[in-house]
Amino acid sequence: METYGLKENVGKTTISPNVLHKIACLTTLSVEGVSRMASAKTSAEKLMSKKEEYKGAKVKIRDGKVYVDIFVVLMSNRNVRDISREIQSRVSRAISEMVGMQAGGVTIHIKDIDFSA
Repeated sequence: METYGLKENVGKTTISPNVLHKIACLTTLSVEGVSRMASAKTSAEKLMSKKEEYKGAKVKIRDGKVYVDIFVVLMSNRNVRDISREIQSRVSRAISEMVGMQAGGVTIHIKDIDFSA
């Protein structure tokens, strides 16, 4: 019986920034204490801009590393620092494990606190 192995270089895989955006947002929403994703734009920017808005995160790729800015609304009566660090840790790990890219930085922007949650 003959077996066939893959050649070293059989092609190329590209990953859309939209995929990285989705990974960052879904991972963030899985963290306890996160109420919801927030808009990355201010109200004035929304009115003036015709560009598509990516709610919850902005993703940039530089020098093969992924940089993510995450915009969240947190639940009240929770430790903001602990939640932020947990988001950073999980998003960085998810990017590394799911797409094999290194996270260059995960910056958390807390846009509001949800007192109804």
